[in-house]
Amino acid sequence: MSYQIISDSSCDLGIDLAAKHNVEIVPFYVTFDNTNYKKEILEVEVRDFYQKMVENPKVFPKSSLPSIQDYVEVFTKYAKQGIDVICICITTKFSGSYNSATNAKRIVQEDYPDCHITVIDSMINTVLQGIYVLEAVKMRDQGLTYDEAVANLERIKTTGRIFFTVGGIEYLKSGGRIGKVIGLAGSTLGIRPLITLKEGEIFPSGISRSRRKSLTKTVNLVVKHFETTKENPKDYILCIGYGYDVEEAKEFKQMVIEALKPMAELGDLLMLQIGAAIGVHTGPYPLGVGLLKKYDV
Repeated sequence: MSYQIISDSSCDLGIDLAAKHNVEIVPFYVTFDNTNYKKEILEVEVRDFYQKMVENPKVFPKSSLPSIQDYVEVFTKYAKQGIDVICICITTKFSGSYNSATNAKRIVQEDYPDCHITVIDSMINTVLQGIYVLEAVKMRDQGLTYDEAVANLERIKTTGRIFFTVGGIEYLKSGGRIGKVIGLAGSTLGIRPLITLKEGEIFPSGISRSRRKSLTKTVNLVVKHFETTKENPKDYILCIGYGYDVEEAKEFKQMVIEALKPMAELGDLLMLQIGAAIGVHTGPYPLGVGLLKKYDV
């Protein structure tokens, strides 16, 4: 192995997919009582996380970033073996995970100065971060050097977009993300905002009063993106991100595939469940599309 790829758990790859591709995950923490924090994935499974939200709609969980020590322990493991590291972190606009990793890098390199550790602010999060990490895996497995992989990762990260909607604004408000969409949604319950993530931040992209219409409008945002950029969707990796309802996500995936057929035959699309790090802000019913340009196009 030429180098190790590490990511915080915002990438939402889950244990099995991360293990399959030899990606080390540094977990976020989640709490339902503001006192007892548990590691996402390792101590709180995603399905259990959503089930608890659905059963306790008045309880708003919170998340906390990985600590410097969490990263020190993981970096040290590879530094001892002489294995270089590429660490991909959630956008700094949402979390201090990147800062934790950067501080850990300095600490570890004091003892292992010859170990290369590159910490990347991905400028993205959740399932979009996941497919970004999988592109890093593809670079590694296709034989790109460490420096080539880092350069390509820096180059393609600005192509990432997420177009999504949520079940309501309650969790955005509780998680402190309401400011970006308040202009459209106000404080009216029942409003379903449409949101775009680009360049590390979220932006309002419309509103709807029904779930079905919000999903249709989200698909339209994806189509409009490719119409505007005049790019081929086949040059991108597309991924469906969902929360509690996997069956709804499967239907939504087909909506996306059908809507993009005039531009490209995409075949099937990857589906990833949005984890607790982001789910605390979106609630149990986020649904959307992440897209990222392939590095080798």
